[in-house]
Amino acid sequence: MELAELNTWMSENQLRGYWTTPRQEGARGPQASYKPYIWRWKDVAHALDNAAELISSADSFRRFVGFVHPELDNGSPSHTITLGAQLVKPGERPAAHRHSLAALRFVVQGGGAATIVNGEAFPMEPGDLITTPSNSWHEHINESDKPIIWLDSLDGPLIRFLQVGSGEPCHTEFQDVVRPVGMSAIEGGPIRPAWAQDPGPQPAPYRYAWQDTRHILDMLAEEPGDPHDGIIVHYRNPRTGGWTLPSIACGMQMLRPGETLQDHRHTSTTIYHAFQGSGRTVIDGQVFEWEAGDSFVVPLWCTHHHENPSQASAYLFSLSDRPVTEAFGLYREEPA
Repeated sequence: MELAELNTWMSENQLRGYWTTPRQEGARGPQASYKPYIWRWKDVAHALDNAAELISSADSFRRFVGFVHPELDNGSPSHTITLGAQLVKPGERPAAHRHSLAALRFVVQGGGAATIVNGEAFPMEPGDLITTPSNSWHEHINESDKPIIWLDSLDGPLIRFLQVGSGEPCHTEFQDVVRPVGMSAIEGGPIRPAWAQDPGPQPAPYRYAWQDTRHILDMLAEEPGDPHDGIIVHYRNPRTGGWTLPSIACGMQMLRPGETLQDHRHTSTTIYHAFQGSGRTVIDGQVFEWEAGDSFVVPLWCTHHHENPSQASAYLFSLSDRPVTEAFGLYREEPA
């Protein structure tokens, strides 16, 4: 049998010889299949404003506008993490459900609302981060007199790749709030929060209040900071000290007035949201100017650094798939 005949026979029988793969000479490093991209808040706000007028809570399960990367076919801004903005009008309370996707809510506008996770109410104010671990019952309620907008981030692309996605509506439309903020609905007194209970397979839901995050950043403002990330705090699992969620790590960094950080690259993909202030990020030599509300993705192994040429501090919220790359022993970081 000739080699060509063998290759044809193997192909017809759903087999493949390694020798048919072109040989790559020399060393090669990690490489993303897509390039950096930025989503402007003015466009997101335009979509949300119109959706608020055109779509009622009865028309759609969630009034959510997702960020879509033009080079990806998964409807997400990256290959592992999805991101978008959700708007809930005054008086609305979308029905409770749960799913295998882990989710995060970062509040950008409004207030006076709450996310209820496994019967525990978590207030939502601008700058707050609320976690909804995998398979947690959750719903949202806006009891204020104005709309509230937050960023929704989930590990959807990763879960779809693993084919372990699942979801179900709650057996009742809304959850019973058995853990109001700081009080027990049964005993009428203080109780231990969910994160202090006995550990389970998933981290407990948690609220990271902006006032606490900002206080820590202000205390660190006079320190030298990290050469690549400046003054940064990581949202850690309060029970274990690990990353925010098993699949997503979150951070908040302060870029001080006039600060320019140093180039680096890593094998985790990061999505940034400009919470306050303005600046620019240089990614593989391309300059991305951003202002409050804009979001952008830095794919894995792209050389990048942040700059704040203004006279006011800027704050960048970030989401990364670092926990996943670390779990496989594949996380690498180096200056560039």
